[in-house]
Amino acid sequence: MLAEAVHAAEHGQVVYLTRNGEPVAAVVPADVAAAGAAAIEALEDAADIRAARAARDEPGPNIPLTDVLAKYSDDLTTYSDER
Repeated sequence: MLAEAVHAAEHGQVVYLTRNGEPVAAVVPADVAAAGAAAIEALEDAADIRAARAARDEPGPNIPLTDVLAKYSDDLTTYSDER
């Protein structure tokens, strides 16, 4: 069954996997999956840009980065670069 789904996807078909008659996943050609991933990334980037612009346009003081770093430099040294 899985081999048939892979074969179908290799030939451009989308195969839906179901549970109790309801689709729960799909086996798709690799280029379709890559295009979908790229589209999701582009949508996330666009959302990030909108959020950054909205934050930039919020009322309030504009504080230079040098001032922020000077004020919080002691706090910043306590954080490790390791994650």
